[in-house]
Amino acid sequence: MKLADIIRITEAKLIVGNEVHKHDLKRAFSSDLMSDVLTLETDNILLITGLTNPQLIRTAEMADIEVVLLARNKKASPEMIELAREVGLVLLETPYSIYRASGVLFTNGLEAVY
Repeated sequence: MKLADIIRITEAKLIVGNEVHKHDLKRAFSSDLMSDVLTLETDNILLITGLTNPQLIRTAEMADIEVVLLARNKKASPEMIELAREVGLVLLETPYSIYRASGVLFTNGLEAVY
C-alpha cells in the first residue's frame, strides 16, 4: 500500500519524511511492546503504536521499519522528530485508535504480519 493511501485512509498527518511516493508497504503490525517489534522478520512494515518516546524510533530503526503511525492522537516529541529525521524514518500521527487504524488499513488491503 502506498504511503499516500495510508495517510488518506487513516486521516494521518505526515510529521517526518518527504518521499511519500517512495514507500510501498506490504504489511502492518500494531503493538506497544517494543520487544514484540524486535522479533519481526518481515520487510516493508508499517508499525502502528501509541508509544511516544525516543526508544520507539531506535526500535524501529533496529527492526528495519520504514514507517511508524502514532495512534490515539499521540504527538511526537521534538526529540523523536529529530531522531526520526536522522535515521530516515517516516513518522505519521493519526487521531484513530490502534484498533480503528489497523481495521481500516486491513479492510483496504494492507496485510497483517501474522
